[in-house]
Amino acid sequence: MTDTAPKAPVVDIPAITALVEPEVKALGLELVRIAMFGGKSDPTLQIMAERPDTRQIGLGECEALSRRLSEIFDEQDPIEEAYRLEVSSPGIDRPLTRLKDFQDWKGFSARIRLSEPLDGRKQFDGEIIGVDDADNIIVDCPKVGQKILPFSAIDRAKLLLTDALIAATQPLDSEGADKIVREG
Repeated sequence: MTDTAPKAPVVDIPAITALVEPEVKALGLELVRIAMFGGKSDPTLQIMAERPDTRQIGLGECEALSRRLSEIFDEQDPIEEAYRLEVSSPGIDRPLTRLKDFQDWKGFSARIRLSEPLDGRKQFDGEIIGVDDADNIIVDCPKVGQKILPFSAIDRAKLLLTDALIAATQPLDSEGADKIVREG
């Protein structure tokens, strides 16, 4: 079977990161993820950022970062085709993209998908135990027990929505959320 769905534009993520990261840091934020998704009809460049002290980001901070990045992207034009820019919080069931994410979220449940199978499995759901000195993620999976997963082998990972996660991630501020204005 051949996939004929239109693909999102190919983007040089390291080049985009080099443009984005200084702006994120200038606002006192940390970059969580940059991803390009959507097909040719609706390509979206997604930038996720957060405050390092709270692991959250306010609406005003998203707006400020979006404006700064829009100016830079208009000037530098790092993506040849038209696209939509989305600046957001990682959200409650956030992606885990950095080693520090696994350390920060130890004790919480995650879904980790590897690039290649390990012990006949690519997906591991379980509680994050932590990170060892060799940059392996230690996870306790109810179905298969404790596993040591090389960080370099992870294709994608995210927190799983649980009552414990909800309790630990109450929003700091929802002011303005009901007054979102779309430009254009």
